[in-house]
Amino acid sequence: MNKKIGLKEAISIGVGGMVGGGIFAVLGLAVSLAKGGTPIAFLLAGILALITSYSYVKLSIAYPNRGGTVKFINQGFGKTVFSGAISNLLWVSYIIMLSLYASAFGSYAPNLLEITHHKTIDFHIYASSIILLATVINYYSVAVVGKIEAYAVVIKLIILIAFIFIGGYGLIGNPELTQLAVTNWEAPIKLFAGGMVIFVAYEGFELIANAAPDIINPEKNISRAYYISVIFVIILYIIIAIVTVGSLPFSKIATAEDYVLAEAAKPMLGQIGFSIITVAALISTFSAINASLLGAGRVNYEIAEDDELDHHFLAKLWNQPIGLMVTAIATLILVNILDLESISTAGSVGFLLIFGIVNFVGYKLSKNTGSNKVIPLMGFILCMVATVILIHQQYETNLLGVLISISIIGFCFIAEWIYKNTEKK
Repeated sequence: MNKKIGLKEAISIGVGGMVGGGIFAVLGLAVSLAKGGTPIAFLLAGILALITSYSYVKLSIAYPNRGGTVKFINQGFGKTVFSGAISNLLWVSYIIMLSLYASAFGSYAPNLLEITHHKTIDFHIYASSIILLATVINYYSVAVVGKIEAYAVVIKLIILIAFIFIGGYGLIGNPELTQLAVTNWEAPIKLFAGGMVIFVAYEGFELIANAAPDIINPEKNISRAYYISVIFVIILYIIIAIVTVGSLPFSKIATAEDYVLAEAAKPMLGQIGFSIITVAALISTFSAINASLLGAGRVNYEIAEDDELDHHFLAKLWNQPIGLMVTAIATLILVNILDLESISTAGSVGFLLIFGIVNFVGYKLSKNTGSNKVIPLMGFILCMVATVILIHQQYETNLLGVLISISIIGFCFIAEWIYKNTEKK
């Protein structure tokens, strides 16, 4: 905690947070929703992330705090039922992200080693086991978590960039390239909704906020870290989407929706390419689960410390916040009862709302932060519009995901209201 962080390390926190398990988990889902317009869906989601990063830059410089998003919300609204509910939603959204990563791990792993020869059972075994393993590692040593994350960021980026170059070369003369034609794009509203469902693939840039107090030369490096990491990931995702849609027919993408990135490596590299990308997916999702589990436990502790969650969450179990164990148990339950689209929808709705609120705080405190009022306001409006469009589109195709999203938000507000009123008495 006392070590200072340079620009490279700050960028790696943002890139590592975004290119976790997200792209491996939601790429197939993105193609099923946006078809040939998948690169545009990723671009739209990325633009919203970039606009939101402006608010994060200004708030991180003005209010550097390891509490990150939680502290920004409190700065804008005080310690109220509203701010407490949104902070709790952030913690729950972390749990949803963990479920998404575990779901991706459970989908990719059986392709390397089948345990029962029954895909659904294997999925549940792998998804549950990886959560349990990450929990044990988090309790064993935080230093080990950091080392795993440091190596994993490098490995997954090398493999993904290699996939882009080799896959890009394989696009030459590939008949599937026609799938990227505008005639194969979904309607604009569906493209936008598709981008919002996969918005979870970008949420990790907010982790830079937690490191803001330790960044060297914050006035320059905080803004660079946010913008470079978000723009790099937007370009990375768009090219991966182009290579995937241009390599495989839609029918094959639909069949391999949960592990489509590995399938996209087959046309050029055959089974070896499939296995390499599968290994990359397992490393990425495992490191993302490891880091997010640690982050979620600490967010939970920060919220309780700010008196917005029961003080029992300030207790520690084996030298770690009790919230880490609660997070692990909740993730185990979610990943074993929800499908991928419902998890992704709930995660995206949660983060769109949270980022919308942070943008509003950026607008509200623009005088204090010296920011342009228009950009945070635009970010707030776009996040709210995106949430409504996402809920409307998913209501027609994935009612369960919408009901879960609304229930989670309602639960966070009711629980916070009960806690605040009980505490007063």
